[in-house]
Order: sequence, then C-alpha cells, then structure tokens
Amino acid sequence: MSDFVHLRLHSEFSLEDGTITLKQLIKHCQEQAFPAVAVTDMSNFFGLVRFYSSAVSAGVKPIMGMDVWLESAQTKQNSHKLCLLVQNAQGYKNLVELISKAYREHYLEGKPTIKREWLAAQHEGLIALTCAEEGELGQLVLEGKLPQALDEARWLKHCFADRLYIELVRTGQPHQEELVHGSAAIAYQANLPIVATNNARFIRREDFEAHEVRVCIHQGYVLYDERRPKRYTPEQYVKSADEMSSLFADYPEAIANTAIIAQRCNFQLHTGENFLPDFPVPEGMTTAEHLVHVSREGLENRFKTILASIDESEQEKTRRVYNERLDFELRIINEMGFPGYFLIVADFIQWAKDHDIPVGPGRGSGAGSLVAYALEITNLDPIEYELLFERFLNPERVSMPDFDIDFCMDRREEVIDYVKDLYGKDAVSQIVTYGTLAARAVIKDVTRVQGKPYGLGDRMSKLIPGTPGMTLSKAYDQEPALREFLDRDDDAEMAQEIWTMAKKLEGLSRNTGKHAAGIVIAPGKLTDFSPLYCDENGDNLVTHYDKDDVEKIGLVKFDFLGLKTLTLIDWAVQLINQKHEKTGQTPLDIDEIDLEDRATYELLSSGQTTAIFQLESSGMKQLIKRLRPSLFEDIIALVALYRPGPLGSGMVDDFVDRKHGIQKVEYPHPSLEPILKETYGTLVYQEQIMQTAQVLSSYTLGEADMLRRAMGKKK
Repeated sequence: MSDFVHLRLHSEFSLEDGTITLKQLIKHCQEQAFPAVAVTDMSNFFGLVRFYSSAVSAGVKPIMGMDVWLESAQTKQNSHKLCLLVQNAQGYKNLVELISKAYREHYLEGKPTIKREWLAAQHEGLIALTCAEEGELGQLVLEGKLPQALDEARWLKHCFADRLYIELVRTGQPHQEELVHGSAAIAYQANLPIVATNNARFIRREDFEAHEVRVCIHQGYVLYDERRPKRYTPEQYVKSADEMSSLFADYPEAIANTAIIAQRCNFQLHTGENFLPDFPVPEGMTTAEHLVHVSREGLENRFKTILASIDESEQEKTRRVYNERLDFELRIINEMGFPGYFLIVADFIQWAKDHDIPVGPGRGSGAGSLVAYALEITNLDPIEYELLFERFLNPERVSMPDFDIDFCMDRREEVIDYVKDLYGKDAVSQIVTYGTLAARAVIKDVTRVQGKPYGLGDRMSKLIPGTPGMTLSKAYDQEPALREFLDRDDDAEMAQEIWTMAKKLEGLSRNTGKHAAGIVIAPGKLTDFSPLYCDENGDNLVTHYDKDDVEKIGLVKFDFLGLKTLTLIDWAVQLINQKHEKTGQTPLDIDEIDLEDRATYELLSSGQTTAIFQLESSGMKQLIKRLRPSLFEDIIALVALYRPGPLGSGMVDDFVDRKHGIQKVEYPHPSLEPILKETYGTLVYQEQIMQTAQVLSSYTLGEADMLRRAMGKKK
C-alpha cells in the first residue's frame, strides 16, 4: 500500500483545466494501490457526490476538498488560491457556506472569492494547503518578500492552528526550486508542517496535449499561439508514490504528511435518507393522518363525477373498489414516509388553480395514483384508464416519488415564487446541469484549437448524425461516409488528427446550466445540504449537485414544467368564452370537454394536427392517417406507439391492421386477453408489461415494475 496520497487534483468538473474523469481516477487509484485520494475542483463540489460514492465502492478513501479563491492581503492581485480539505461534518458545512457566500456576494474579476474575515470565522473542520505558487504565501516568496510571507503564514496559522500545511510542488514551472526551498524555510520559521502535492490535472503524462486543448477550448486560444498563457506542464499527472517519493527525497516529511492528512480527513457523506420540508397540518394531527383525511375528502368529491354515469345498483360496488385502492395507496405512501410530498405538491397546484394559472391534467407514472387524483394533483382517473400505482411508487424499489407537473409557460415563475415565499428563499433553489463536449461540438472545438481549416471540421461534424446520445464511436460505426472521409479524403491526415484528439475529450463536462424544471425544497437552509452556485450578477441560483445527486443526499426534487401548449389552450378558452359571453352561451370548461366528439376524430384522422401537442410531426401525421383514431384510447395508443422500439419492431403495423380488421387479433397466451384486448393483442403500455408478468409468472406488481425498468434499461 502506498504511503503517498494525492491531495490536490482537478477533475473534469473543474470545467476549465481538468481532464480526469472520476471513473478514470478511481481505476488508477486501484492500480496504484493508493489508499486515498482527494478531489479539489476549482470553486465547486459538482462531482463530490459521485466521487464519494464511486471511491467508497472501490475501497478508496475519498477526501473531499476544493481549491478556492481567497481575497489577497499583501499582493497586487485581488485573490489567490487556497486549498481546503474537509476533515469532518463541521468542515463540510463551513466550506459549503463559504463557497455559497462567495458565489452570491463576492465576485472579484469574475471569480467567486472568499473574504478573509469569512474564513477567519468559519474554518473549523477544514485543513488548509497553501497552493505553492498559486497561493499568496508562494507569490510573496517568489517576489522576495519573506517577512510578508511569514506574516501570511502566521495569519493562516492563527486561523487553522495545526490544520495548516505549507505546500511544496515540483512540476517544472520556472523558479519552482527557489519557491520550494523558500517555502520550506518559511514553514520552519513559523513551526508549520510541509506537504507535497503534484497539483494533478490529468491521469498520465501522455494526456498533457489533450489537457492543453481543453484549456484552449475554454480560454478561446489556438494551441500553438505563442501569446497564450502556459500555466501547466506535462508533469502534472497522477504520479505514482515512488515517483513522488523520489521527487521529494530531500523533503521526506512532505511525503509522509500526505498520509497523515488523509488519516485526519474522515468525513462521511450522509446518503439514503430523505429530507422533506415540514408541511403545516392541523394541530393534533400527524402529516400521515392529515393526508388520509384530505385524500378521503377529495375522493368523496370526485365520486360526484365518477358515479354520475354509473347505474345506481353498481355504485356501492364502485365505491368499494375506489376506497380499497385509496386505502392501499395511502398505506404504501405513509409506510414509505412520503405523505408530506403529496401534501406539498397538492398545495402549490391548488394555489396555481386558485390564481387562474393553468395546470396540466397529469402525465407520466404519477397519473397512476388515485391519491393524486383525489388531491387534484392529477385530473386522470387511474382506475378508469387501468393505470398502476406501483409504476409510480413501489415499496420493493425504494425511490422518491416524482410528479411531472405542467404549468402555463407564461406564469410558471409565479408558482415557484409562491413556493419560495412559503418555505423561505434560502430553502428553495433550481438544480444545476452539466453540458458536455458532445460529438459534433468537440470536432469543431478541436479543429479551431488545432488551427485547422474551419471547413474541414464543419464537413466532418455534419457527417455525424444529430441523434440524441450520439457518440463519435457510434457515428464511425454507422456512417460509411464518415469512415470514407477519415480514411481516404484528401484531408484525411488532418481529419485523423482532429478525430484522435476529439475522442480523448468527448464527453467531458464543459459548462453549467439550469435544469429546465427541477426545483429542490429543503427543510431549512439549502446550504445545510448543498453548496449554491450562481453567476456574477447573483442570478440563476442553482445547487452544485445535479438532479441525481441532490436525491442521493436526500433533497426532494419537484418538477415545475413550463408547457406552451397549456398557455395556448388557456388563450383559446379565453377567446371562446369571450364569444360565449356575448352570445349568452354556457362558458367552456376545459375539464368537461367531450372526449367522444365525432368531428374532432374526423379532423384528427385527416392528419391536420399541426400545433397539437405530440401529434404534429410528419411521421405522426402519417401514422394518424393510417390508424384513423375513433376513441380517446386510440390517441393514447398513438403517443405510446410513436417511439423507436415499436416503430422498428412491426408492432405499429400489427396494431393498425388489427384495428381495421385486416389482420386477425391474436394473443400470446389466452390468459392475456383481458389485458391486451383494448390494444388488439399487442403489448403497447408499460402497465401491460407489468400485468403480463403478474399473470404469467405470478410476479407481484412491485416485482413486475422491477422487470419493466430492467426491460427499459433504466437504473
């Protein structure tokens, strides 16, 4: 086992100057028998959750940290770097609050910068490394200002006490030897320990050129421009313990201290527990009891519609079916600890409706919940449409419920503002997303950085299909014209150089964005759970963790989708009702619209579906003309069938031909007729997959849901 631990390392999540993927890093640590490793990305924790999880799974101790910008005290520069490593839970909390405050309150020259007084007040649980020539102490040593450097060391020591280490780096930068010996002298004078790092940016020495190309992509330079800043060297790879020990043979304690620091850092990230904000309930009731109460009230109100078209002799039986389903769902929801989630969602949806903000009727797996229907979260009766609750919430697959909620695009922000006012602005945020160096874009980027003709990269990128999820490898396998271009074109040699470099960089995180719909609501300050990130103007506030990672640390995501279709429908209803008011007609209620209107189905069957949500593409129009929908269920089937799997399997042809009597309706097994009758013997819906597994293999619906997810290749 190695005695050396890498304590400063930038991954791809540094966005500008790291090419190390977390998967590469953990594999390399295992190969090198490193007992631990730190990731200290620049001013962010974007990769922290997945780094922690993958390292722990691989038996490598994860050390969480961050290179931050600290306000300068004695140099001309506004800020310098300081590396902060998380020692314990208090340290994590302090670093989260420090970096969040820097983003929200204190940018210097475009960089989120921590004020010195903030650090002096919130340093507990953090170990500091001085960042060699990138830190203020190092710069003062290089400038020959040794008394000032000693003052800086003493100020940092006053903050961190025995948690401060003077950092030594030997990566071949100019004047580095002078800095190493000067810094060591300061350390001895101030009675401070030293530590060696390699300030790593890439895994292997041969990755240096790819790293430089990445830096140039971010900075806007051409690789061979003599004027571009050259801040890195080929030595900044993840060196072996032997290489580092040899490099610092004259300072063996600097190597030994890396292992000591690794032993001192023992923060465990809390995962596996969900944290919902408290929803106010009547005094004397628990959240679970309140959910039961309002759900039963809501279902009773829904019965006015449900029972209206049912023969009186069947009404009691119908009531029993609905009440049994409601009780089953409530038991599952409360056992899994999610009553607050349903109440929170129902509350902001009701607020939107009370303020005449159009809300969608519900879609996705959430439409399978009768509790959601009773609470008016959705407006679809799951029993009428044979939707299964287990697709949404399954005790055999414990995961957070997740309603996809559509709001009018023009007024969605009003609902978000209501949530912020209700739970507190410090408790509500949107969620970060990470853009990547995708297949087409990375070809163009590499072409520019390598100084090759724009037209060459443009031609090559156009040969890559624009299919979502397309990669360079897939494009090469699928497109003969691309292979011909790379192998035989007059510019093939240059094209191969672009291709080879693009393959090395493809998929790396490139920039941040904001999730189109995801909102997190914390039970208290968000910074108790995640750092916050925003631009220099304080706008576009998001968590550092993406949608998967916020759920891993227990925050609950709510999807507030802005849907233009709802806005258009609302405009149409308003115009119709203005006309109805003049003519004395009854106002149109979109929730009471006739689902059996013959003229509507004739119009749809003609293919005149431009601007109709999910029915307007040219391929869909062709399918509609073939199918000629005559029932609302046919429209549901259309949307389900118009996907790559069914279109490529022949299922669509079977469905259409069986509907029109061209092909005989057949069932895979006689016992499946009740399940597949409405879809003419074809498996169209995911619910049918689950029911088939239940009938043929005696699966529970929970087990059948696991099978459904496996078939869909979902996690």
